Amino acid sequence: MFDDPQSPAWTPLLEAAWRARANAHAPYSHFQVGAALLTASGDILGGCNVENAAYPVTLCAERGALSAAVAGGLRPGGLVAAVVVTDVAQLTPPCGACRQALAEFAGPLPVLLANRTTRALHHLEDLLPHSFTGRNFL
Repeated sequence: MFDDPQSPAWTPLLEAAWRARANAHAPYSHFQVGAALLTASGDILGGCNVENAAYPVTLCAERGALSAAVAGGLRPGGLVAAVVVTDVAQLTPPCGACRQALAEFAGPLPVLLANRTTRALHHLEDLLPHSFTGRNFL
């Protein structure tokens, strides 16, 4: 279902990510990012980047979406798919902190990167090999 970047299964996630991106607060970088996550319960949650004058306080779109998912009941292992959208030519993967945060709640996770013309499918385990999660404590 999520093994082809052109699959129609991605459409609701892409729409949610673009909607979220439209609300991004990026007055300093002007780099707006949208993300959407699909949970095992079928919920799609969007997030956008929220910059702050104190840059370390900035929240990435992926972690914003993840926070909404956790607030809605997401538990580790409950992520099914993720989308990240930007308007720049170079597709933009999640930053390292977002990769680590997503890994805590995902098994194998397809991650679609997209802009207005291009899509590329990756897998979280390839973007963050040998991740450290709560599973390491078992």
